[in-house]
Amino acid sequence: MKQPAAIRTDFRPGRPPVWRLLVRAGVVALLLAVGRPAPGASPAGAAAEGTGPVEEEIDWARAREFWSFRSPHASQPPPVRNKRWVRSPLDAFVLAALEANHLSPSFEADRRSLIRRVTYDLTGLPPTVEEVNAFLRDTRPDAYEEVVDRLLASPRLGERLASLWLNVSRYAEDQAHQVGDDVKSFYPNAWRYRDWVIRAFNQDLPYDQFVRLQLAADKLPAPAGNGATNRNTNTQADVGNLPALGFLGLGPKYYDRERLAVMADEWEDRVDTVARTFLGLTVACARCHDHKYDPITMRDYYALAGVFASTRMVSKAPGDKPEELPAVTSGGKEKKAAAEPAPDTLHVVEDGPAQNLPVFLRGNVDRKGPLAPRRFLQVLEPPGARPFEGAGSGREQLAEALVRRDNPLTARVMVNRLWALMYGRGLVATPSNFGANGLRPTHPGLLDDLAVRFVDHGWSVKGLLREMALSATYRQSSRRDPARQALDPDNQQLWRMPRRRLPVEMWRDSMLAVTGELDGGTQGGRSMDLDAPENHRRTVYGRISRLKLSEVLLQFDYPDANVHAEKRSVTTTAMQKLFVLNSPFLLSRARGLAASLAATAEPGEENRVRMNRAYERLYSRPATAEEIALGQAFLETAPAGSAGWEQYAQMLLAANEMMYVD
Repeated sequence: MKQPAAIRTDFRPGRPPVWRLLVRAGVVALLLAVGRPAPGASPAGAAAEGTGPVEEEIDWARAREFWSFRSPHASQPPPVRNKRWVRSPLDAFVLAALEANHLSPSFEADRRSLIRRVTYDLTGLPPTVEEVNAFLRDTRPDAYEEVVDRLLASPRLGERLASLWLNVSRYAEDQAHQVGDDVKSFYPNAWRYRDWVIRAFNQDLPYDQFVRLQLAADKLPAPAGNGATNRNTNTQADVGNLPALGFLGLGPKYYDRERLAVMADEWEDRVDTVARTFLGLTVACARCHDHKYDPITMRDYYALAGVFASTRMVSKAPGDKPEELPAVTSGGKEKKAAAEPAPDTLHVVEDGPAQNLPVFLRGNVDRKGPLAPRRFLQVLEPPGARPFEGAGSGREQLAEALVRRDNPLTARVMVNRLWALMYGRGLVATPSNFGANGLRPTHPGLLDDLAVRFVDHGWSVKGLLREMALSATYRQSSRRDPARQALDPDNQQLWRMPRRRLPVEMWRDSMLAVTGELDGGTQGGRSMDLDAPENHRRTVYGRISRLKLSEVLLQFDYPDANVHAEKRSVTTTAMQKLFVLNSPFLLSRARGLAASLAATAEPGEENRVRMNRAYERLYSRPATAEEIALGQAFLETAPAGSAGWEQYAQMLLAANEMMYVD
C-alpha cells in the first residue's frame, strides 16, 4: 500500500529524510570513531550540567503532520460496487480497498466454522457440541447475532480479554532475581489485579475509565454511596478499584535498588510500559538521547519519568497506615516487609515526595542537565498546556492526558489491539509502535473511523467487539484462493479470514474443555501452578513468573513477563511436538478423553459412533468416512481395551486441527 504523501518524518528544521541520515551515519561512523569521546565524557558543544539545551530544536507543527499524531476523523463509509455484501460500516472500508485492488471478498464461512471461530475469539474456549447443534438448527435471520450477544455476556469474555491485557501490562507474580530465600519483593497477591482486569472487561468498564483507574485509582472520587477512605491521601477512593493500581504496582523491582542508577532503570520500565501500552510509542528510546525517529525528546522522557520517581510501590491492605507498609521511598531505600501479607493485601502504588527529575545527560545519573518538569509529551499536548502542578506525583494528570478526546493515539491503539484479537493481525501490524519506525495502517480511514466511534459510543469494548464479530469481513471463509493470493499474498486487504494458531492459554483450556475436565465454574482467587497435575482451571489463573515460566507456557510462545509484549511469536519446534507426545499433561488429557467417551457410550455402541462423537467434541464437525476408516484400522492393531482408546485420543488431541481455528 502506498504511503500517503503528507506523512513526514523529517520534523527537525532542515533535517534530511531518515534514509539519507542513515546513509550519512554509515559513511561518517568510521571517521568519527577515532575522535569519539570516552563514555561519560562531554562531546564538543554539549551542555554543561544543569544548563543549556539537551535536544535539537523541533518543528512541532511539522511533527504533528505525521499520520498517528493527527486527530482521527469519522468518515462516511466509502462508496462500493457490491453494496449487498456490506453488513457494517467497517465492511464498506474493507470492500472499497478490495475493489480498488481488483479483489473481491471470500464467501461466508460455513456455520460450523463460524460458531467455532467466534466462540474461540470471544471466550477463548471451543463451543460445546450442544451449542453447535443448536446454532445449526436455528434458521432465524438473527441466530448468529444472538450467539454473539450470548458470548459477549459470558463471564468467559473477561478471561479471554485479560490474557491480552496481562501481556501488555507485563503481569507477573515475582521478580527475575531471587537471592537465597529472600522473596520480600515478590507479589503473592498479584492475582487481585488479574481478577480486577477480568471483572472490568466483563462489566464493560469504559476504556477511558479503565485507563484512569490503572494509573490513579487512589486519586479518583469514589462512586456515590461508597464512603471508603484512602488514609494515605485523605481522598475518597473506591477500594473496589484499588487493585487496578497493580498495572504499576506489579512492575519489576531490580536488584540493589538503593542505587539511583537502578531506580532510573525501574522508571524506564514504567515509562516504556505506559507509553507503549496506551500510546503505541517507544518513548523510552529517548532516555539517553532524543528519539532518532519520532518527535520525542529527552525532556519528554524525563518529564514522564519524574511522575514515576514521585511514586512509590507499596504492598498494603485497604486502610493500612503508611508507616506499616513495605514501601520504596523516593531515595530508593526499601523498608523491611512487616510479615507475610494479609489475604487482602494489594500490590499497588501511592504518591511519594513530588520531584522533577533533571535530564540525565546520555542517561548517566551522575551527569545532570536541566530539570524536566513533569508533563505530557509535547507533540501530543494541546496549545497552552502546562506542566503537572500540585504536590502529587502527576499520575492523575497523566491519566487524563492519555484519555483526553483530542489525544490522537489512545483510542486508535486500543481499537487496533481489539482488531488484532478478532482478525489475527492489527490494521497497524506493529501494535505498540505507531511511530515512524512502525508500520503504516493498511486501512487508515477505517482505523480512524473506528477510533472516533469507539469514543463516541462511550469507549465500550463490548460494543466494538460486537460490530467486528457481526461484520461481513469477519464472517468470511479462511480458504485460500490462488488468484487472490497472487494479488495479495499477505492478505493485507482482508479478502479472507486468516487461519490462526491458538495461543497457549486457549490451547491448554481447550484440552481441558473437550475432555470434560475444565473447572470453568471457579473464577478468580489465588493463582495455581500450571504444571500441577491437579490444576484444571483456566490458564489465565495460572501463576506467571519472571524468574521461570511454567513448562507449558515456555514451550508455546508465552512472552517474557519482564517486559511489555505487543503480540505473540508463533514458532514451530520439535520440542513442542515432543511435549504433545510425552508430557504428563497431554497423557492425562488423553486418558480423560477416552474415559469421557466411554462413560457416555450407549450399550453396544460401535466404535465409529464414538469416533464421530470425539470429532464433534474436539473439532466441532463430524468425522469423514476416511477418518473413521483410519481410526478403525488403528484400533484393530492397538492394545485392547482402554489403552488403545487412550492412544487414539492422544492422536486426536495432538492433531493440528486441535491447535488452529479457521
